[in-house]
Amino acid sequence: MDLDEFEAQLSLLLTEMENRPEDRHELYLTLREKLNEMRAFGMPVPEDFLALEKELEAEFSGGKAS
Repeated sequence: MDLDEFEAQLSLLLTEMENRPEDRHELYLTLREKLNEMRAFGMPVPEDFLALEKELEAEFSGGKAS
């Protein structure tokens, strides 16, 4: 899979998060999975997705985003 395909999947995931806020935790887990795949392939992870990952991680771990 190339970078454009990953970014397209991530964009679709963000749309799902907006449309299905009740499934936010499940979508967060999917986001983490996709970002970890990118990391495993040595692809750069876009900064906005890194920030979102950090924010959601804080939300679901009970911490605060910094």
